[in-house]
Amino acid sequence: MVMAKRFHKIRYNETTLQMEETPFGLKDYVLLVAKRLAFLAIVSGGSVYIFDTYFESPTDRAQRREIAFLEERLSKMDDDMRDMAVILNDLSDRDDAIYRSIFGVESYPNHLRNPGIGGLDRSRRLRGYDHSQAVISSEERLAELQRRLVAQSRSFDEVLELAKNQSELLKSIPAIQPVRNEDLKRMASGYGYRIHPIYKVRKMHYGMDFSAPTGTEIFATGDGEVILAKRTWNGFGRHVIIRHGFGYETLYAHMSKVLVRQGQKVKRGEVIGLVGSTGTSVAPHLHYEVHKDGRKVNPAQYYFNDLTPEQYEEMLRQSANSNQSFD
Repeated sequence: MVMAKRFHKIRYNETTLQMEETPFGLKDYVLLVAKRLAFLAIVSGGSVYIFDTYFESPTDRAQRREIAFLEERLSKMDDDMRDMAVILNDLSDRDDAIYRSIFGVESYPNHLRNPGIGGLDRSRRLRGYDHSQAVISSEERLAELQRRLVAQSRSFDEVLELAKNQSELLKSIPAIQPVRNEDLKRMASGYGYRIHPIYKVRKMHYGMDFSAPTGTEIFATGDGEVILAKRTWNGFGRHVIIRHGFGYETLYAHMSKVLVRQGQKVKRGEVIGLVGSTGTSVAPHLHYEVHKDGRKVNPAQYYFNDLTPEQYEEMLRQSANSNQSFD
């Protein structure tokens, strides 16, 4: 048994059968220092653990409050961005359903209104932290809102330009009948499938036939420029095409006489020719077509400047009753 006392140790001598006091050697000093250091380490470590576990330093309290504040602000920003997304969706719906429909233009393309984003992982620098996912989610939502806001701003720029040109647009839309009501014998045929008068087969009739005496005046239905004025011996015969702008064109066929020339500017209501039966036609009439953005559409949709609701309904009834076109 070895006992330490000051810098000596007492040891039992088995030879003399007595307790003897001997001074410390180097090994004894090293062992003593090691034990005391170990004791201090245990006490210090325990103190630090207890302090860290059950007590907060002023710095820790300040950091905890700051983290709580930042978490609360991050949550509030997420709520605000959700509200902004709802408002932006409402703006987009109004843009397509109201603003653009007023001017008769297509909805803003979805791939432009909701642009995607590709490329490298832009959130790589944000990974590896306790709140990485929350921050990444917020940044992605914010970036999406920014892209959509830019797209919506561009859409509104287009709508604003349309509004500036509204007066020109209203003048250009083919909004009247090309033949006066009092000059009509009858509405010979409307838009839709009809029996061809010569070939006796069912064909799509892309215009409206206005039956009227030869020489009846034909009017430009909107402001524009004559882009074609020619005669063919079949098909449309003597015919005129007017480009009105804003995607609108109108065609007037089977004239007995053309009174305008290619390149001429015309106004709505201006006489551009006379009813006839030239080309592939079986009786004097005007074949009239409206084209919008390159597509042939029903001309009956564009007489809102000229007809009362009652006249409009009667025109539709007459044009629908006929099962055979004049051309």
